Amino acid sequence: MASAAAIELAHVTKRYGKVVALDDLSLSVTSGVFGFLGPNGAGKTTAVKILVGLARPTAGGGSLAGASFGSKASLHKIGYLPELFRYQSWLTAREVLALHCELAGLERSRWAAEIDRILATVGLADRGGSRVGTFSKGMQQRLGLGIALIGDPAVVLLDEPTSALDPVGRHDVREIIRALRERGAVVFLNSHLLTEVEQVCDSVAIVDRGKVVAQGVLADLLRTSSVRLRASGLSREGRAALARFGEIDDGADGAILIRGVEMERIPDVVSEAVRSGARIYAVEPQHETLEERFLRLLGQ
Repeated sequence: MASAAAIELAHVTKRYGKVVALDDLSLSVTSGVFGFLGPNGAGKTTAVKILVGLARPTAGGGSLAGASFGSKASLHKIGYLPELFRYQSWLTAREVLALHCELAGLERSRWAAEIDRILATVGLADRGGSRVGTFSKGMQQRLGLGIALIGDPAVVLLDEPTSALDPVGRHDVREIIRALRERGAVVFLNSHLLTEVEQVCDSVAIVDRGKVVAQGVLADLLRTSSVRLRASGLSREGRAALARFGEIDDGADGAILIRGVEMERIPDVVSEAVRSGARIYAVEPQHETLEERFLRLLGQ
């Protein structure tokens, strides 16, 4: 029996006047860490705002944590780190967390232990008594992430969670995301930092101009690769035959690079080159990164 979707967007369209931010967008997330990727202006933050009820879709619908967008039933089960946030500079980190414990409906008897746990998780255990106004941007980002983790939510929405962090901070966030997955939480990671996404996500959707251009398990999306052939005697007809497998570029050293080839098709590429009369000296498969796949999809 299939698991109920923790996050469901069904044919969602969002217009701001004549501007279409989301265009018939559909996706479903049932488990693990889901990466929601796209260039600036692709509609990523608009989709998150619709999920948490900060914006209403022009058309379409869906659910978050088994309830309608923005409903109390939904919001009590989620944690949310927005892309842009600001906390009261005159409050200490503990006071900010206490405020959000109250907003989350936690019993007061749990607050102290929960605040200690959160501060330790996000690396602010020694700064709980410091005023937020004294925090660096990275420390405020850590505090924001901590607020999203209050009460062990079933679904955690993170909008650019590592944007202000140094390499150590990004590593810490990756470890937190992995720990959330281990305890069974669903994480919706909205980001344009593709190397970060590639390290933690199980599945992804790539959006451009409000439309999903690719979606699926990360390993399946990265099945394509490039293959570098060192060959001689390749005719014009042979090059045309190889172009059926992917995009061809000539290397500076005389090698031929074919992009977008599925790994299992590489033997077919070599056979086609030999059939056309070429002599093959080297075959060098090259795994395609998420960034390369992302750029190729946007280019198409």
